[in-house]
Amino acid sequence: MSLTALIDYESGNLHSAEKAFQKTAAEVGAGTVVVTSDADVVARADRIVLPGDGAFPACAEALRGTGGLYDALIEAVEVKGRPFLGICVGMQLMASMGREYSDTPGLDWVAGEVVPIAPANPALKVPHMGWNDLVLNTDHPVFDGVKSGDHTYFVHSYHFEVADPALRLAHVEYGGDVTAVVGTGTMLGMQFHPEKSQDVGLRMIRNFLTWTP
Repeated sequence: MSLTALIDYESGNLHSAEKAFQKTAAEVGAGTVVVTSDADVVARADRIVLPGDGAFPACAEALRGTGGLYDALIEAVEVKGRPFLGICVGMQLMASMGREYSDTPGLDWVAGEVVPIAPANPALKVPHMGWNDLVLNTDHPVFDGVKSGDHTYFVHSYHFEVADPALRLAHVEYGGDVTAVVGTGTMLGMQFHPEKSQDVGLRMIRNFLTWTP
């Protein structure tokens, strides 16, 4: 039976993500979903989800310092090619570098850096919080049943400036372009919270759980 691991590295409340992924997996027959801090479970998982709330440096440090999780993640995603989904800061950690508080190396899976949101319109508040309209830049299986103009839920003060525009799969407008989805190979990242994005987010979770790269 297929196993999806939601990595728990003490970087945010995983309850809503756990419920959304478990419910969706049951509906589509996508096997078992577990929240785990066990490196052995991550290493043998068929799919990996990396959530994250908080500051980039703290999340990066926690991931690298929690019981072999970092090495297990690298083994599963880089070596074995397991499908991967990063959510919020979990998506930002896919970058080469984070510029929040201090320069902190990321996983370097998608070249680019995480920098402060700086809306051109000073009336727009930071953090970028609430619902926004997706603009799909390219076709991808994760967007099956999703279209430009669909709403997803964001909470963030930093955003991912991607070096290669081809790897930015979707964006939103917030006083300028803000990256919403990145992807390359077996790896995907979503700046918004799909588990809090109602039917649209659940559709993308379903698409990830049934995706065969």
